[in-house]
Amino acid sequence: MLASYNYTCCITGLKNPELLIAGHIKPWSEDEKNRLNPRNGIAINGLHDKAFENGLMTITPDYKIKVSEQLLKEKDQSAIENFFIRYDGKEIFLPSKFLPDVNFLIYHNNVRFKK
Repeated sequence: MLASYNYTCCITGLKNPELLIAGHIKPWSEDEKNRLNPRNGIAINGLHDKAFENGLMTITPDYKIKVSEQLLKEKDQSAIENFFIRYDGKEIFLPSKFLPDVNFLIYHNNVRFKK
């Protein structure tokens, strides 16, 4: 998965493999048959992976980053701005192969994402 993204975080463009995770769009625990499906994965840094897993950000079916309204209500807006809001609405860095499956992204937007 990481090689498909050229060891680049799909959110930030960070190119340090030690800080990247091969994250699942539809959680490992919820879809056994797609656990190893490369189209159910993204290369993402640890902070944004945690936010993605918890529905505080998502990737739309047109491959844009969307930040949850819950983060916009946080008291420490400078940190939220630096780490999240600055990416809101931007396109992700796309992989060279195994583009994320739109159906997995729709699932994440409709089920996991906290609007």
